[in-house]
Amino acid sequence: MEDGSPNFPFPYQPYTIQQEFMQALYAALENGKVGIFESPTGTGKSLSLICGALSWLRDHEEQRKQEAAALLQGEADQVSSISTLTVPSLSSQSSSAEPDWITDFVQKKAERDLVSKLKDDELKRKKREERLEMIRNNVQLKYVGKRKSGEEDEAVKLLQLMKEGPAKPAGDPDEEELIVAEYESDDESKPTNKYCAGDADDDEDLVEEHVTKIYYCSRTHSQLAQFVHEVQKSPFSQHTSLVTLGSRQNMCVNEEVRGLGSAQRINDRCMEMQKNKHSQEKRMQEEGAKRRRGAAKSVCPYVGAAALQRLRDEVLGAVRDVEQLLTLARETRSCPYYATRLAIPPAQLVVLPYQTVLHEGTRRASGVQLKGQVLIIDEAHNLSDTLSCMHSTELSGAQLCRAHSQLAQYSERYKSRLKAKNLMYIKQILFVVEGLVRVLGGKVGSNPQSQTTESGTELLTINNFLFKAQIDNINLFKVQRYFEKSLISRKLCGFLEKYAGSGVTPHAPTSASNKENRRTEGLSRYLQTLQSSQAPNAVDQQGSVEEERVLAASPMMQVEGFFMALTNSNADGRVVVNRQGLVSASSVKFLLLNPAVHFAQVLKECRAVIIAGGTMQPVSDFKQELLFSAGVEEERITEFSCGHVIPPENILPLVLCSGPSGQELDFTFQNRETPRMMDETGRVLSNLCNVVPGGVVCFFPSYEYSRRIVAHWEGSGALARIASKKKIFQEPKKAGQVEQVLGEFSRCIQRCAADGNGLSGALLFSVVGGKMSEGINFSDELGRCIVMVGMPYPNIKSPELQEKMAYLDKHLPSTGGRSPGQALIENLCMKAVNQSIGRAIRHRGDYACIVLCDRRYSRPATLAKLPTWIQARTTTHTTFGPAFAGLRRFFMEKKQKEL
Repeated sequence: MEDGSPNFPFPYQPYTIQQEFMQALYAALENGKVGIFESPTGTGKSLSLICGALSWLRDHEEQRKQEAAALLQGEADQVSSISTLTVPSLSSQSSSAEPDWITDFVQKKAERDLVSKLKDDELKRKKREERLEMIRNNVQLKYVGKRKSGEEDEAVKLLQLMKEGPAKPAGDPDEEELIVAEYESDDESKPTNKYCAGDADDDEDLVEEHVTKIYYCSRTHSQLAQFVHEVQKSPFSQHTSLVTLGSRQNMCVNEEVRGLGSAQRINDRCMEMQKNKHSQEKRMQEEGAKRRRGAAKSVCPYVGAAALQRLRDEVLGAVRDVEQLLTLARETRSCPYYATRLAIPPAQLVVLPYQTVLHEGTRRASGVQLKGQVLIIDEAHNLSDTLSCMHSTELSGAQLCRAHSQLAQYSERYKSRLKAKNLMYIKQILFVVEGLVRVLGGKVGSNPQSQTTESGTELLTINNFLFKAQIDNINLFKVQRYFEKSLISRKLCGFLEKYAGSGVTPHAPTSASNKENRRTEGLSRYLQTLQSSQAPNAVDQQGSVEEERVLAASPMMQVEGFFMALTNSNADGRVVVNRQGLVSASSVKFLLLNPAVHFAQVLKECRAVIIAGGTMQPVSDFKQELLFSAGVEEERITEFSCGHVIPPENILPLVLCSGPSGQELDFTFQNRETPRMMDETGRVLSNLCNVVPGGVVCFFPSYEYSRRIVAHWEGSGALARIASKKKIFQEPKKAGQVEQVLGEFSRCIQRCAADGNGLSGALLFSVVGGKMSEGINFSDELGRCIVMVGMPYPNIKSPELQEKMAYLDKHLPSTGGRSPGQALIENLCMKAVNQSIGRAIRHRGDYACIVLCDRRYSRPATLAKLPTWIQARTTTHTTFGPAFAGLRRFFMEKKQKEL
C-alpha cells in the first residue's frame, strides 16, 4: 500500500471507472460487506474484479503474516491485543467471584494456545509456499521421475481390468454391494456406512486445511473460461493458485464413461467405479495372497492417489482453463474431476458454476467451504430466479411409477437380506411415492401411459399437498436423512444396471399370472415396445426413447430431490399438481417462493459477498427480496455503479411513442395484434433500415408474436420492402443452430460493407429471453441498432407467477405506491429489456442506437429502471419525425468521422 491506499497491479493503464471499481471492491472485502457492483459490458469488469480482489487477498495475507510474526516474537502488546480479539469471550466469562490467579492462568493459557496454533499455521504456510514454488520452477521436469517409477504399470493393469466384463453370476458374493448397509439409528451423529465418506478414505494425506480464498462463480462454462483467460492476462497469473471446478460431464477423461452421454448416467457410472475401487482394495487386503475368484469389476484407471496428487500439484502450479486441464489430465492419465477437488483447500482462487456454490448439497459434495471466505457472484442480474429454479423440482407420473416399481422389485429381491430398519424406510418411500401417483389420479402397479386422469392444474401449500397425498403421517426429514446415509438411490441404480433385461421391469406385476413375464421380459424389451407406440416421427422417437432410457436408469434420484424440496417451510414453497389427461404426462412440481432462505446460509458464512453484473437495475427490489429477507442489515450492504467508458455521443437511446403515420405505439396485449399496430411497426422498421448501416437486431416480446407479425408483413408487402434494404434472418428454435445463423448474419454484413448490391446490411429478428438476448455479442457492425418492440411482460395468468406475487405481497412492504407483486412484474420485464439492449456497445470505440418502440417506456418509473448510463442519454419523442431526423444525423456524423 502507498499512503494508506491499496496498490492495484494492472496489465495496462486502467480507466478511471476501473480504478474506482477496484477501490470500492477492496473496501467491501476488507470490511466484510455484501456488495452490489454494476459495471456495463465493455468497461473491463472482469479485470477489475480480478485485480481488485487479488490485491486485497495479497494484502490480507501479508497482514496476517505480520501479525503472526509479531506474536511469535513475543511482543507483549501485540499478544495482548490479538489474543483479546481472538478469544473475546474469556474476559466476559470471568466473574468477580473467581480469584485473580484463575483468571490470569486461563488468559495466559489461551495466549500460549494461540501462539502454538500460529506457529503451526506458519509452518504449514511455509511448506505450502515452498511446494508451490518448487512446482512452478520445475514445469518441464516434474513427471520424468514419476513415469520411471513403475506407476505406469498400475495404470495398464487397471485398463485391462476395465476391459473385463463387470457382470457377475447371480448369487455372487459381490451382490452384497447392491444391498443397503445396516441402518442402525436415525441419529445423524452415528457413523455412516462404508461408502458415505466418498473418496477421502485413502486420500487423507492429500487433505489440507483451507486457506483464505476467493470463490468466483458465473452462470455458464464459457463465461468461466473467459474469466480464467482474463486471469492469465493479468499481473497475478504467475503467483496465483487457481482451480476451475466443473461437472463430471465436463471434466471426465475416461472415454468409456464419457460415451454414456447424459450427465445422470455419467455420474452414476463414475460413482459405481469408485465404489468398485474401494471394495476391490478392501477385498485384496482381506484375501492377502489368496487367488481371486471370478471376473474383476470395472474400475477407473484415472483415480490413483499418486496420479491425483501429481495433477493437483499441476493445477496449483499454473493458471489453466478447463480445456488445458483436460489435455494435461489425458497426458498424465489422472482424473481432473477429483484432482481439482483435492486442490480446493490450498487454492487462492476457485472458479466454479452457480450450482456448485449456491446449492448446499452440491457445495458440500464438492468440498467447497465458505466459512470466512470471499464469494464473487458474476452475471448476477437473474440471481433470484436462478436460486428459485435451482431449488425447484418436478416429477412426472412416468418417473414416479418407475421409481415405485423398481424399488418394490429391489425390496422383494433382497427382503430376506435387508435389516428391519431398511425395510421400514423402503416401505415409507414406497408409501410416499404411491401417494404422489394418487394425487395425479393414477395407481401404482399399472402402466402410466394407459391410465387416464382428468386434466387441470392445482396449486397447494406444502402442508395441504401432504394432506391431499395422505402422506402427512410420514416424517420426511427422517426419510431424507435415510436417503443420504443409505445411498439407496445409488444402490437402486446399480441393481437396475445389473439386472436390466433379466427380470427387472419398470412396472411392478399386478397379478400372479405376470410372474412368468417378469422373468422373461426385461427393461430393454419394454423400451422397444415404448418406442413403437410413440409418435411416428423417427427423430422424435429416438429422442423420446433416449429420454425414457435416462429416466429408467435412475428415477429415484429425482424422487429424492423432490422429497428434499418438501422439507422446506410451508410458507416458502408451493406444489403445483398438473394433470394432462394421461398419468405419464402429468406432473407434480415444487415451486420455491422464497430464494432468500437458501441464500441466507451463504451470506452468513462468507466473510464478504460481491454480487456483480453488467445491469443490476432495479437494485432496491433486488435488495428487498434477496438480502433483507435473508436477514442482512442495511449497514452491511454497499453499492457501486459506474457509467460506460464510451463517449456520450456514441450512443443514441430513443423512446418512440408513435410511428411514421402518427399511430400511437401501444403494444399492450389487447392492441399489439391489431393490423394497424403491426403495419405501423413495419413502417418504423422500414424507415430505420433505410438509414442504419450494418446490422439491426429487432427483439419481439415472444416467439408467437414474432411469428404472427412476420406472417402479417409477408401478406402486406412490408417484409419485402424491408428485405430490399436488409437481408432478413430469424432466431432459430433449436439451440444448435444459433452459431450457424449468427455466422451467416455476420458474413452477410461483411459482404454488404464490401459490395452490398443494393443491401446495406442485415436484420435479425430475435425474441426477448430467447437464445440471442443474453450472452451474444453484437459489437460494431453486427449491432448498430437495437429495436425493442413492445414491453416483454411475463404471462400474468401463470399460476406460478400469481402465487409468487401473492407471496411477495404478503411478506414484503409496498414501495412507491405499488405492491411488491406489481414490482416483480415490472422488474422481470425491465431486466429482460436491459439484457437485450446490452447486446450492443461492447467496447470503448463502439457506437449504436437503441430504439424503444412503446409509449409506456416514457413513464418516469420505467425509465428509472434502465441502466444509469443509458437512462441519462435517453430522449423521448411523441412524434416520429424528430426522432428519425436525430437518428439519421447520428449515423451521418459517425460516417464522416470514419472517413
